[in-house]
Amino acid sequence: MLTVLGFTMIATFLVLIMLKKLSPIAALVLIPALFCVFVGKGAHLGDYVVEGVGKLAPTAAMLMFAIIYFGVMIDVGLFDPIVRGILRFCKADPVRVVVGTAVLAAIVSLDGDGSTTFMITVSAMYPLYKRLGMSLVVMTGVAATANGVMNTLPWGGPTARAATALKLDATDIFVPMIPALAVGLVAVFVLAYVLGRRERKRLGYLTLDEVLEPESETVLVAAGGPEAPRPGAGGGAADLPEAADFPGLDPKRATLRPRLYWFNAALTVVLLTAMIMEWLPIPVLFLLGAALALTVNFPHMPDQKARIAAHSENVVNVAGMVFAAAVFTGVLNGTGMVKHMADWLVGAVPEGMGPHMALVTGVLSLPLTYFMSNDGFYFGVLPVLAEAGAAHGVSPVEIARASLAGQALHMSSPLVPAVYVLVGMAKVEFGDHTRFTVKWAALTSLVVLGAGILFGIV
Repeated sequence: MLTVLGFTMIATFLVLIMLKKLSPIAALVLIPALFCVFVGKGAHLGDYVVEGVGKLAPTAAMLMFAIIYFGVMIDVGLFDPIVRGILRFCKADPVRVVVGTAVLAAIVSLDGDGSTTFMITVSAMYPLYKRLGMSLVVMTGVAATANGVMNTLPWGGPTARAATALKLDATDIFVPMIPALAVGLVAVFVLAYVLGRRERKRLGYLTLDEVLEPESETVLVAAGGPEAPRPGAGGGAADLPEAADFPGLDPKRATLRPRLYWFNAALTVVLLTAMIMEWLPIPVLFLLGAALALTVNFPHMPDQKARIAAHSENVVNVAGMVFAAAVFTGVLNGTGMVKHMADWLVGAVPEGMGPHMALVTGVLSLPLTYFMSNDGFYFGVLPVLAEAGAAHGVSPVEIARASLAGQALHMSSPLVPAVYVLVGMAKVEFGDHTRFTVKWAALTSLVVLGAGILFGIV
């Protein structure tokens, strides 16, 4: 019964947000509360929610102060050179813009934190997408999928969890998986190229060869839009976007602090290094970083208040989403739905698949890491899968490697707080992001799993 209710609750949630019948916050709160009553545990709802909030409170604090920190860094101009470099590379070509999004997200993901990746990527790319009239779900989908592949880095979380749960060395899990993960990253770049070509066709961007053809002077800028010159039509570079076209890059904006550029760069490097080296808990690091960044760059109290107010909408939206997700995860865990769902899935594996438990684990990692937190999957389900595999001679390290395959899809899960930073800053509806991204992210995960099998890693 709990298994059926668990799957029904998740399905109801996804359908309602994709159809935009409820906002994500409302759906994350109301649906689990209703199902908690159905299960007969309504009297314990408060306990489940408080427990869930307690577990996610550090994440909410980290996101709140991370948004303020990186918001301030954007205000003072720390990322302006990066954005200008991307603009020079991308010009007005949608293909270059989407590929540039994938490359930037992959590079920034090296810090191991999804929220940081999305804040920097969206800050850099959002003005360009808006200027060219490109689809913003393409940006969020590519960024999330690229980050999902890179999330398998040992300091990213999943690899460390798998190693801890199965008492293995993280190096033994991750290093052999590098070729498969590299193939997955290439798949993301290919996906970005394909999506960029689609956007180029939709927007009617002219390549240099097309510019020289007289019949190619005008095009519909967007489906159903008015006839207008294509970007680059007539061969002139004047139509290409420049840094001055973007309010966030205004070289005369009052918040710029050019004299403090190297201080801010050094502070950011130290902060990211401290995160990777785990000198302090991440929420504490961002709290200290935000306080220091505000104090040094805006020593006057009214200016500090103005900067906090400028980023308050993102802070409230993201923090609210995290605490709402605490209701969802609290009910799933507290009522025992997650355990029953996992046991049912493991039990549904045919006996004849025993020798192929690594493959089974890789396939199961897609839905399970999407519908569950990484903690729930790696500490709750993975040991059971590893035990079943060991009974058929499959080593735990193979099971652990296969379990990483689903991370490309996991990063778009409604239970991942960072995804709300992504869609919030990009001003994209979570349902639209889910509907667009899930198929591509799932395909990328299967590519990683297939590459692992092909190379004999899994």
